[in-house]
Amino acid sequence: MLESLRAMKQYRIGLIGDKTSLAPFWELFVSLGNERVLGQLGLRALALHEGAQAGGGAPPGVDLPVYGGWRDMLAAHPELNMVMETTGQEALLTDLRHGLPASLTLVERAAASFFLRLLSSDQMWVACKFDLLQSRSLVKNVIDQLREEIALVDGEGRVLDCNKAVLTSQNLPKSAIMGRHLREFFRLPEGLNGNAEAPHPLEHALLTGEGSESTLAHVDAERRLHYTREYVYPIQDDSGAPVSFLCIRRDITNRTQMEQRLQQSERLASIGEMSTYIAHEIRNPLFAIGGFANQLLRTISEPAAREKIEIIIEESKRLDGILKSILTFARPVEPGRGVTDLNDIVRDTMELMGLACENQGIVPTLKLAEDLPQVKAGPELIKQCLINLVKNAVEAMPEGGRLAVRTAMGHTHVLLEVEDTGHGIPPEIRDKIFSPFFSTKGRGSGLGLSMTKKTLDDIGGTVELFSVPGEGTRVTLHLPPQLAVAKSGPDR
Repeated sequence: MLESLRAMKQYRIGLIGDKTSLAPFWELFVSLGNERVLGQLGLRALALHEGAQAGGGAPPGVDLPVYGGWRDMLAAHPELNMVMETTGQEALLTDLRHGLPASLTLVERAAASFFLRLLSSDQMWVACKFDLLQSRSLVKNVIDQLREEIALVDGEGRVLDCNKAVLTSQNLPKSAIMGRHLREFFRLPEGLNGNAEAPHPLEHALLTGEGSESTLAHVDAERRLHYTREYVYPIQDDSGAPVSFLCIRRDITNRTQMEQRLQQSERLASIGEMSTYIAHEIRNPLFAIGGFANQLLRTISEPAAREKIEIIIEESKRLDGILKSILTFARPVEPGRGVTDLNDIVRDTMELMGLACENQGIVPTLKLAEDLPQVKAGPELIKQCLINLVKNAVEAMPEGGRLAVRTAMGHTHVLLEVEDTGHGIPPEIRDKIFSPFFSTKGRGSGLGLSMTKKTLDDIGGTVELFSVPGEGTRVTLHLPPQLAVAKSGPDR
């Protein structure tokens, strides 16, 4: 109904009064701070009473024509359909009642004051609403641009609002999320948190009313491990009691991976510094031990003594092999000259490893893509990486299983993939798999996978690991292809 009343008639208003009576009206307008309000109210002109000179008496900063009397104002502005009298003087009111044409509405002082305050309040409300909508739109646009998932929940954990990142990650409209508990979307990992007895951030905040944060880990549908940092901040009322909670989830997988690489680089630097000392201080005595043991073996015929000497010789060889692995790991990897046909390397290696697979009841399968570009690395490096992966896969299937080796062309790299159906890798140790000297088998040097990763890093490739406990593991090597770069020579 209010809108219909507004639409019925547009008023064009002239004010009549003296300096004293007009001052409160001008103060009201000046307090609103702009002339736009005057135009929206319909104010067109001002007439001074009792012979004031035209052009005088207008308040500073207000751009309205001023006339010496109301008749002059009406003559100059025939479009006016309302006049407001601000003095309340009976003589002026009588003159206006008899002199104004019937088409003009006369609003006396008391009604004029009420009318102007009502209209100005309405305009102020519209302006405040406009500013509020602008601020809300700005905040929403900023929050929607953030990659972090942000949700506002009530005191019971039900979603009050969320940003675009939440909708994108869940692939749901906002209507399907509003009012439901946040844990239906910000899911908790199963058995991956360090302290299972400690409450998670949202649960802790709802229980205590205090802020909380924690790092969570989970495996996605593609068997990739993600690290997520979850923050929960209470939003309090004037009394300090929490009325809602702001929940933020940030994927820190890349940051965690960079930190792990930095830690590994520091460990490798330490290994490099130690390698010279190891080579000089340990290998020389070890060489002497092995030499003297071989001499004793040739001179002693007693079986028990020979058996013990043979053990010394074998253990010396095993220790020498470990030292060679350490020195090889500490030495920078050279990509090697020329290029490698990846499919040929896979066929040759799997023919070599075929007997080990058959003896353990493992069925190997090859799926090699055609027309693969050659790989920019030495064939022995790629072969050794593949042997490391196949050996780990075989050891993960002591009771048999399936082993698949595949090649394919990725977006920018050639892919070599080894997948087994073994016991898989527990999430809590997955970030240690590529660390030097880490082994789950209780034997060996623990350098196989770390050497593979180091080789790929040095030749410009990467390694990805996907694993689900009880289902198997898939390791993918991203190998740099040989690019078709034109040979140097004269331009053609």
